[in-house]
Order: sequence, then structure tokens, then C-alpha cells
Amino acid sequence: MPLFPPPLQPGDLLRVIAPSGCLKEPEILEKGLEIWRSRGFRVELCPGYDARWGYLAGDDRDRREQLARAWADPDCRGILCARGGYGGARLLERWQWEPIASPKWLIGFSDITALLWSLWGQGIGGVHGPVLTTLPQEPDWSIARLFDVVGGRAIAPLQGRGWGGGSACGVLVPANLTVATHLLGTAAEAPLDGAIVALEDVGEAPYRLDRLLTQWRMQGIFDRVAGIALGRFSQCDELAKLPSFTVAEVLRDRLSDLGIPVVSDLPFGHDGPNAALPVGVPVELDGDRGVLAFGHGRSG
Repeated sequence: MPLFPPPLQPGDLLRVIAPSGCLKEPEILEKGLEIWRSRGFRVELCPGYDARWGYLAGDDRDRREQLARAWADPDCRGILCARGGYGGARLLERWQWEPIASPKWLIGFSDITALLWSLWGQGIGGVHGPVLTTLPQEPDWSIARLFDVVGGRAIAPLQGRGWGGGSACGVLVPANLTVATHLLGTAAEAPLDGAIVALEDVGEAPYRLDRLLTQWRMQGIFDRVAGIALGRFSQCDELAKLPSFTVAEVLRDRLSDLGIPVVSDLPFGHDGPNAALPVGVPVELDGDRGVLAFGHGRSG
């Protein structure tokens, strides 16, 4: 059974790390911190969160040290990621999750996929959800949903557009498509057999999305999963300067013949509402009704 951290409660200590790209907008980070603090949580910034090394938030050693210290801190109940960008996978070279008395929440999306997948490889669930610099743009219902997830409360199903294929049950494995594709075949690849994979992306031209999905097909990944939930693929169509398929056409071409349930247009991803998705929770994906429903069989 998947292991989930204990529900968070007001007064719990959370630590902020910057495992990926360098911080661009400190004022937005402060707004994200205030949302967590307004809920009664103690939030502390790990030293080095505002460092810069090229496009990264400090060198690999320092960013890895932030993660290691937050993970090992017995008083810390959750780890909040400042932003995505790029760089999380670099931390996983020669990385091991140290055994601790109780797992803690890891929260983020986009480039944080690398850390979430690596942690799920240890059987520990996290949250694919807003980072601190995107949280202030979330609608009220999405913010409330995030706190319901980490508080151990039931969360509502998500409605999208069903492509058919019946329904399937499995554990939910969310991801940024580009980041996840570069994890396939590595030690950080999440367990995908029988999973419901939830995919989103940003800033990838349609032909690049085609290339990524074709790699999943050629590696036989889609033969192993039980269903596919698609979120938002934002800032993608406008990158098609030459004759092109649309993103919607690419997704249909690459995914509609798999013989498994597919649901698109779900409210998660970049540039819009980013509904929190718990990694490893049992779900049912109904490809006929277009619904992603969440089970309640958590342990932790």
C-alpha cells in the first residue's frame, strides 16, 4: 500500500526549498508564503533558496543539501518547493532518500515531477500541486483543495472531456510530460504498471509533444498503464511557426488508439487552475463520462 505522510495541522513546520530554477519574482514567493502562514503553518526558508547559478537556484551540491536537510529534519512535516524551472533531476544523481521515522509532504509540479517520481519509487506519496510562486494565482477552490489533500480530507472528482474506452482503476501518477519522458529508463522512473498517468506541459511546440508521446509508445509505456488523464498543454500551439498539427490533434493522434480510458481538458497544469493531485492515491478514470474520481484508501 502507498504510504502517505500524516495529515498536516496548523502549527506544523514546513520548509521551503528551491531544487530547480532560480527565483525570478520574490514578491510572488512572499504571497505564496503568506497563504500557507495564514492557515496557521510555520514556514521557514532554507538557506540558499534565493541563490543563483546560471539558470539554477544554486549549484547541485547546495540545492541537494537543501532537500537533504529538510527531509532529515525531524521537526519538519512538509517540504514546499519555491518554483519549478529546470534542475530537479540533477539532484537525483547518486541520490538516496534517507530512512526517516515518518515521511513528510513534498509539494510541487512541473520540474518537481522528478522529485515526486523518485519519492513515489520509494512508495511514498506526495502532491502534484502549486509551487509557492504559482499558488497566489490559484482560484479559491484550488487553494482549498490543496489544503484538503495535505489535511487528509476527501477531495472532489475532476470533470474533463471523455474520449471513451470505459473506466479503469489504478494509482495516480501525475507528471509534466517533458520532465517525465527524460526520467523513463532511469532509476527515477515512477512505477507505472497499472497506473493512471496524469500529464500536462507548457511551452512545447506540437511536434515536440508528438516526439515525446512517440517515445512513450515506442518504449511500451502506454501498454503498461491503465488510463491517461490529460491536463493543460499551455503556450504550445503558438509555437507552431510552420505548417503544423494543433496540440489537440497531436494528442488525439498519439493517444486515441491505445484502447484504454483517456480523459482530456482536466483542470491541472500551467497557466490556469492547477488542481492538486495526490501522487499514489487510488483513482478511477471514466473515459466515457470524462471523470477522474479519487479513492479514500490512503494509509499513513
